[in-house]
Amino acid sequence: MKPLSLFSSFILVTGLATCYIDAFTRNDFPEDFLFGAATSAYQWEGAFDEDGKTPSVWDTTSHCDNGDNGDIASDGYHKYKEDVKLMAEMGLESFRFSISWSRLIPNGRGPINPKGLLFYKNLIKELRGHGIEPHVTLYHYDLPQSLEDEYRGWINRKIIEDFTAFADVCFREFGDDVKLWTTINEATLFAIGSYGDGMRYGHCPPINYSTGNSCTETYIAGHNMLLAHASASNLYKLKYKTKQRGSVGLSIYAYGLYPYTNSKDDEIATQRAEAFLFGWMLKPLVFGDYPDIMKRTLGSRLPVFSEEESEQVKGSSDFVGVIHYNTFYVTNRPAPSLVTTINELFFTDIGASLIATGNASLFEFDAIPWGLEGILEHLKQSYNNPPIYILENGKPMKHGSTLQDTPRVEFIQAYIGAVLNAIKNGSDTRGYFVWSMVDLYELIGGYMTSYGMYYVNFSDPGRKRSPKLSASWYSGFLNGTIDVASQDTIQLQTKFSGSSSL
Repeated sequence: MKPLSLFSSFILVTGLATCYIDAFTRNDFPEDFLFGAATSAYQWEGAFDEDGKTPSVWDTTSHCDNGDNGDIASDGYHKYKEDVKLMAEMGLESFRFSISWSRLIPNGRGPINPKGLLFYKNLIKELRGHGIEPHVTLYHYDLPQSLEDEYRGWINRKIIEDFTAFADVCFREFGDDVKLWTTINEATLFAIGSYGDGMRYGHCPPINYSTGNSCTETYIAGHNMLLAHASASNLYKLKYKTKQRGSVGLSIYAYGLYPYTNSKDDEIATQRAEAFLFGWMLKPLVFGDYPDIMKRTLGSRLPVFSEEESEQVKGSSDFVGVIHYNTFYVTNRPAPSLVTTINELFFTDIGASLIATGNASLFEFDAIPWGLEGILEHLKQSYNNPPIYILENGKPMKHGSTLQDTPRVEFIQAYIGAVLNAIKNGSDTRGYFVWSMVDLYELIGGYMTSYGMYYVNFSDPGRKRSPKLSASWYSGFLNGTIDVASQDTIQLQTKFSGSSSL
């Protein structure tokens, strides 16, 4: 049987046939829709051992050899005012960043670091002063090393109490000026990629580090993430929400998933993949328990919620954060897959193979905007249409290759168009964040790959920023001087061509 086209697969899975918008403006989106850009603490801040900060697990693993690390990264710790000024000039409406747990509370619990506290207060004040909405992620892969050493982090239930105490400090100290909180960054991929036979941060070497229960660790870690999220979220509702009036959500990494053929086997395999990659976290958050297919497949390897825990988790996410880059075909047959190398045991449990669509690798991939549109439709139909923020979406390119990043412009505008389609079809999507504002130290690729709309010269001690075409395009779009149409993009390229060299 021949593979279906991706568009045909989209019709098969969702029952929709969408005409994609080829022209739109900022004004076509709801007035309160947020367009932003994103970073994370370890990838942006640098200053890895300054002003009382202690090592995180990411520090530890990045120091295992003489390769790249985030010791200085983009030096956001020292250059945040410059970066906020660039955001304001761009017209950015919101900035997503994370708080380094080991910068704020160096021992993981206990005393607050005054200099770490001051940094985040100053950053938030700077954003607010320029009319930019802060969106704060509490956990973005950088667990204090002390807690990993003490009890192995997220596979121990002790993490629930410590994470809740950390969240409590953040809500108390920053909550008057922060209305959007994400508890854990891409919890699904974090559990898949860092536990079981994934890459375990905080250890040297990090590959295939396991406590001996690799077939259960991924699910234990995911379970504890859900409980920690629910604990922090419920604390916020009880203690802070009435006064601060903010929202707390969890984010997942969302692959676009479509059957490879129109066979019943591939359709069922796609449903299994959706259950493991979406339902694993979202079904407890919306309905209070794991998907039935996961229970049947995993048996005793899947933790069980008590009745009280189920009630705590259900309804604990005010919104769903979606992080999306890739779309894959799903087949019931064994096939080479880029994704299964992250955690082979987990994908064996799914019992399906994920096959790249178009030119795709973990480092580079084509724009498949209807993949995101399909995700938003799936969440609308299967999970009661929750409020959604697209917290990361962007195009990787070789760092330093050019300031004329036309493929990134085309990528971003295509995905923004897909979001607009989804909204018109009833999705409660409320924001879109480009990854990333400036070039960063990347989780995959280090300094070889970059997503930034501003080039950062990592060879320059001053980490000089230079705008790429994408920065000028995004600014024009946000300020209403660009309608998304090919002619406008060509005009912008012409204007920008005089400063295309590095």
